Amino acid sequence: MKRNAFGQPLWVKRSLIRIFGAASWPRFNWKYEAEIEGAEVFQEVRDKNVLIVSNHQTYFADVTFMFHVIQSAIAGKPNNIHFPGFLLAKKTNIYFVAAEETMSKGFLPKLMRAGGAITVKRTWRKDGENTKREVDPKDPEKVVTALNDGWVISFPQGTTTPFVQGRKGTAHLIKQTEAVVVPVVIDGFRRAFDKKGLVKKKKGTTLRMQVKEPLKINFDAPVDDILHQIMDAIEQTEDFLMVK
Repeated sequence: MKRNAFGQPLWVKRSLIRIFGAASWPRFNWKYEAEIEGAEVFQEVRDKNVLIVSNHQTYFADVTFMFHVIQSAIAGKPNNIHFPGFLLAKKTNIYFVAAEETMSKGFLPKLMRAGGAITVKRTWRKDGENTKREVDPKDPEKVVTALNDGWVISFPQGTTTPFVQGRKGTAHLIKQTEAVVVPVVIDGFRRAFDKKGLVKKKKGTTLRMQVKEPLKINFDAPVDDILHQIMDAIEQTEDFLMVK
């Protein structure tokens, strides 16, 4: 019986992708419009050590939408989530980074956790309060394990607040693993859903996702330079704030 890097049987992961996909696919296709660009990239990048970085607008809707886009693209239908690629579930080695406290409450978060969440402890916030604590060394190790097995979706800002400075841990991780970095820019989710991404706010909103070409990164560059390159690619620097 084949298992992933965390010991989970692949048939279980594939089943969870199908169950979760079936529950979320109608919402994105019947309640909203989707505008996707560049998802062909997911057909071209390698199978492992790929880090997908993106801005963040809701806790769950963003990453769920990305899963649909990725599965449809790999199934041969890029930029089209009307095609239910999740039923084929051709790629099971996809993970995403999420705050431990966010994924511990409610049925949906627990289902997503079983389906591929890499839970980490926030060093700057706990139980809704600002705090400051050391990084748990097990957290980056889990992300590295996931990268060695497949693709990881990460939100470098660690918050749904726009134009917040990215966390340096992402840049350190890239230097360490020399991962292929695929930038993604999303929009519309904040208007369409509540903060958690579970409650509909504005039906008919266009959900946009742009997948850009992998970044050309100098892995010997300073961490700050790599972080700025990432934040610029996901359009969260001051230059884009002025445009907004």
